[in-house]
Amino acid sequence: MNEYSRRDFLKCAGVAGSVIAVLDQTTLLADTKATVALTKTQDREEGVRNSLRALRINPVKNKDVLVKPNFNTADVPPGSTHNDTLVALVKELWAMGAKSISLGERSYPPTRQVMERKGILPLMKDLQVKIIDFDTLSDADWVLVKPENSHWKNGFRIARPILDAECLVSTCCLKTHQYGGVFTMSLKLHVGCVATTRHGYHYMDELHSSPHQRKMIAEINEPFKPALIVLDGVEAFVDGGPMVGKRVNSGVFLASTDRVAIDATGVAILKSLESNAAIMKPKIFEQEQIARAVELGLGVGSPSHIEIAATDENAGEYRNKVLEILKEG
Repeated sequence: MNEYSRRDFLKCAGVAGSVIAVLDQTTLLADTKATVALTKTQDREEGVRNSLRALRINPVKNKDVLVKPNFNTADVPPGSTHNDTLVALVKELWAMGAKSISLGERSYPPTRQVMERKGILPLMKDLQVKIIDFDTLSDADWVLVKPENSHWKNGFRIARPILDAECLVSTCCLKTHQYGGVFTMSLKLHVGCVATTRHGYHYMDELHSSPHQRKMIAEINEPFKPALIVLDGVEAFVDGGPMVGKRVNSGVFLASTDRVAIDATGVAILKSLESNAAIMKPKIFEQEQIARAVELGLGVGSPSHIEIAATDENAGEYRNKVLEILKEG
């Protein structure tokens, strides 16, 4: 068996075995502390730079980096990733010593159309970033993943560039999701890695018609792990979403290596902004996206395992408020 097919085996046909290994580590992972960097700012370049540097790690140096943005649609941020955030992130990744940078996405409308409407293509060309339009992938590059104990009937297909990424960096928004997801942050972002009817599959129909939608969102995240996650919360949707919604100025940026920790912190921030009932009523770790991700060992298991690193005094005051909300649930 050559190296490539062996990797396919581990990531595709053999995913069940790797999932078992993940489940065996669930308790260990849930007990591990995770840092979420928090900065208060209206400046997206500053938000990216300060939040990443506050983590005091560099997982991208000498790595081939794949950036996954939120380009579900071309709607005005936080309906999609702000161009300034993406440009600032790419510049910071280059400064951190990335070997190469690519951007990969599958949008709701045709992906190239969304990127053209947002003006992404010339921006990325100028920054020497390769575009990987998942719409153009061959059928062989939509890899079937069938985790054990999944709420997906027959598994789902993930874009091979996500599975093969040496270093995956995800950048998400801060917003509610009115179509069953409840919120869209780092876990929900990765629905854009799954094949759609354009590729001959009906996974999105299955997802959006299922009573287990939130759990299925978490399960999409099983086969891969971002090295970094950056959340742009300069503006947020506290109701509606994911394309349009009730917009508030939240003035915050987050960064972490832990999808559960950053989403839980994001939900706490939405609570601080007096969001809708689907956010305000449940305890944070009882939200189905988060609870299922914890079961799968994808991140921390409780608020007590989240450490928030404030980047300055102003952020420190807000951090205390967010930590209190996290503690109360």
